[in-house]
Amino acid sequence: MTDELSRRLVPDELWELVEPLIPPGKTRPQGGGMSRVDDRAVFTAIVFVLTSGCAWRHLPPSFGVTVPTAHRRFTEWTKAGLWRQVHQAVLDELGGRGLIDWSRVVLDGASVRAKKGGGLTGPSPVDRGKPGSKIHALSDRAGLPLTVGVSAANTHDSHALKPLVNALPAIRSRRGPRRRKPAKLHADKAYDIPALRDWLRQHGIIPRIARKGIESADKLGRHRWVIERTIAWLTGYRRLTIRYERNPSHYLAFLLLGAAITCYKKLAK
Repeated sequence: MTDELSRRLVPDELWELVEPLIPPGKTRPQGGGMSRVDDRAVFTAIVFVLTSGCAWRHLPPSFGVTVPTAHRRFTEWTKAGLWRQVHQAVLDELGGRGLIDWSRVVLDGASVRAKKGGGLTGPSPVDRGKPGSKIHALSDRAGLPLTVGVSAANTHDSHALKPLVNALPAIRSRRGPRRRKPAKLHADKAYDIPALRDWLRQHGIIPRIARKGIESADKLGRHRWVIERTIAWLTGYRRLTIRYERNPSHYLAFLLLGAAITCYKKLAK
């Protein structure tokens, strides 16, 4: 793999954020076995799998990383919570530069087919009952994904609201303390449940949720289109378009990495 492509997949500025978060590798006995494969090469190979959608077994050897090493390191880093930490690190950089707009957040979900089944899958109501999952995303006003989640395809969208709001990380601000609470939350009619409105108000967040039979999609769509674009960005990473991972934590890992890279692109502009 050319250095140019590797640097395009993982620019130096992104690696500077990631490198301090990489869990320490297992120490080998002196003189035992081969030396540890470079962490950046493995991270770059994982980003390639995310963006290209290729199966692990088709990982090009030009990365200098064997398939077992890449998959093993991906599993280890997933268990260590690396992907959420990377997403947080990028959000902190954005927040520190005043590039996160907390005036409103927007919430939505989208179904994806789950080819091999596994945890957090169910019959998809939009895909003739075939096994599927849902991607959930909560973005800032400009569409930056602040937090993401996965559920079974037959889970009602409204069940994602509380977990996603609770999962909002405390993000660095340009001035003052870290922030994790938006002023308003926009969502479509799937979230039009009085208990959810009350819960948001109790947490100091103004609900801007479309009311069934009252507010037109055109009126509220002025604010909600950004989350549709966010989900399009996420499903643009081909490994997320269709779920191949039986293990839901592995699919969530790719989703978190996709969210982190999406946010990094804003940082790099």
